[in-house]
Amino acid sequence: MTTDRIRKIIGAILLVSLVAMGFSKSVQNYVDIPNKLVLFEQQEEHISIPASATVETFSTEPFDTEKDKEGTLSINGTESGESDMIVEMAGFPIKKVDVEILSDFKVIPGGQSIGVKLNSKGVLVVGHHQIETEKGKQSPGEIAGVQVGDIIKKINGKTIDKMSDVTPFVQEAGKTGEPLDLVVIRDEKEIETKLVPLKDKNEHSYRIGLYIRDSAAGIGTMTFYHPESKKYGALGHVISDMDTKKPIVVDDGQIIRSTVTSIQKGANGSPGEKHARFSSEKEVIGDISRNSPFGIFGELSKTMKNGLMDKPIPVALSHQVKEGPAKILTVVDNDQVQLFDIDIVSTVPQKFPATKGMVIKVTDPELLEKTGGIVQGMSGSPIIQDGKLIGAVTHVFVNDPTSGYGVHIEWMLNEAGLDIYEKDSEERKAS
Repeated sequence: MTTDRIRKIIGAILLVSLVAMGFSKSVQNYVDIPNKLVLFEQQEEHISIPASATVETFSTEPFDTEKDKEGTLSINGTESGESDMIVEMAGFPIKKVDVEILSDFKVIPGGQSIGVKLNSKGVLVVGHHQIETEKGKQSPGEIAGVQVGDIIKKINGKTIDKMSDVTPFVQEAGKTGEPLDLVVIRDEKEIETKLVPLKDKNEHSYRIGLYIRDSAAGIGTMTFYHPESKKYGALGHVISDMDTKKPIVVDDGQIIRSTVTSIQKGANGSPGEKHARFSSEKEVIGDISRNSPFGIFGELSKTMKNGLMDKPIPVALSHQVKEGPAKILTVVDNDQVQLFDIDIVSTVPQKFPATKGMVIKVTDPELLEKTGGIVQGMSGSPIIQDGKLIGAVTHVFVNDPTSGYGVHIEWMLNEAGLDIYEKDSEERKAS
């Protein structure tokens, strides 16, 4: 037998051995052991380790551990803090796991239907308008290079807050023949241009040839409320202008109580919709300070109750969410918040903020009968699993209204200014 042949046989044996080891339970358990584990005080986490392995910790650790015969290790957070544990086999360390215990954090889940009124920073350009002039049809705004989606921030050095601020400048410029000095926001950059208003020969007044808007309104669902800070989060996705499809840059806004009046049931290729009206007294219950990819955020001025879960409950981090049964809180009739069954089809343990963290499927017969699944206006409905708030409904699949996306709650909390890591960081710096 030649040397090359012997080498090939040995190599094949080693390769088969390595592949076999990869399928062994002990190796799989080792691979599944995380490098870092984050959980809250009074919460328990379970991980698999080799059945013959042991865990070394210090007596002063901010957590307790317990391992059963099958190799399932339970870690229970006792107080906030950071440390590590060593997994050993036959007296040799095989893995170090960083453990971080966060301070207990709870919020009140929502589910209520809310009306949303947004006021943009400046006025939003939503279209070009051709004016009938003596020289034919023209759009001064288009000639000046103003684009759909631009936000008019200043005219002649004066800040523009609403549409009515524009008219006096236009008529004055028409009389004097002087161009308007415009500052517009485009893709977060300031652009300066000059616009010459033209006289409409039919209406005998001056026009800028732009369709503009300074506010938007709609409905959605409250996700959570933090009683200590009064901060809230809702919708779970950004509000975009219906014409430009671009996110509305918020100057201010309000949320108002609303009542669901009817449901347009969803079907394949045609998402359904909640029809709702603002409360008759149009009672403002909070402000809107932020419109982000993860929803709208601000502070409540009045307490909201859903009648089902009105006490603070724990939240779950993205890696703690599991595939399987869960529930959502939402309104499908008048003001009544109800719990409905869903399944978490898949979930991604995200390390960085992202909007599509879960795929969910409605399984509740009553909700399917009423809505066909997920409908517009349901965005923001809180998702509850094992007594914890894990996220919010965000989007429906157009070709399957029973299913859609959900966002993990930790990213909404961050956007609301409720940094679940911040308190612990400050305490550690002080110590």
